[in-house]
Amino acid sequence: MHLQEIQMRDPFILADWKSNYYYLYGTTDKDPWKAKGVGFETYRSTDLVHWEGPFVIFTPPAGFWGTNNFWAPEVHLYQDKYYLFASFKSDVRRRGTQILVSSSPLGPFVPLGDRPATPADWECLDGTFFLDEQAQPWMVFCHEWVQANDGEIVGQRLSSDLSQTIDEPALLFRASEAVWPKLLCRRDGTGIVDARVTDGPFLHRTKDGTLLMLWSTVSEAGYAMGYARSTSGSLLGPWVQQEKPLIQCDGGHGMIFRSFEGVLYLTYHSPNKTPNERPFFVALEEKQGALVCR
Repeated sequence: MHLQEIQMRDPFILADWKSNYYYLYGTTDKDPWKAKGVGFETYRSTDLVHWEGPFVIFTPPAGFWGTNNFWAPEVHLYQDKYYLFASFKSDVRRRGTQILVSSSPLGPFVPLGDRPATPADWECLDGTFFLDEQAQPWMVFCHEWVQANDGEIVGQRLSSDLSQTIDEPALLFRASEAVWPKLLCRRDGTGIVDARVTDGPFLHRTKDGTLLMLWSTVSEAGYAMGYARSTSGSLLGPWVQQEKPLIQCDGGHGMIFRSFEGVLYLTYHSPNKTPNERPFFVALEEKQGALVCR
């Protein structure tokens, strides 16, 4: 298979040095919006061109709390295990990020605990994994605009085995700190047009040590993705937003990976309308702590 044959939102690549495969994860349910959640699948490749699969990596077990909106799985290798971060929702629980674990990038992945790692009373999504300079694990996620109005990106410390949260979540920045998000009507029924979206955070440290965060939103041109830079070099910032998006082609929710040959790539989905979403790869360059698409 080739990328244009794969319907997928929120693509994420794991370049797995243990198996010498690239694994492509993403939102793979045919109707991820209204239908009951089915599960997650992955594809694998040795050259980023030809893909085999899909391989089923997660099907909800009996009693699993999430029933809908199976979104944005990411898989990270940590302490010799593979951890999957993904968003779920149900009629009795708010949307949140659950952490799952497996001994293989092909799964099966099983929930780490019986509840999401995000706050129970928040609408949250798109949790991603980050290991800081002191080897402290974090989950970075979105406090969703449908509840917060001005979408937030938040950091949450995790225990060393990722099974528990530590301390309270820390606000990293709000969507309004960037100039390019489009103002939307609030979801609270007031009719006020000042809401802004935050989606899909992903952390990337450049070769010169600069810490960057990709994130996506709705812009005047459609779905778009830009990034912020931590002026301290640490997760807690402060964060400075770039003046223009990196991707503005009705595409976004991306991440950055390095190929086995050392080439830096950005992946994202475009367009943003189901069922037309497809994953794309774009070569990147780092120039003085900034990102440039080649």
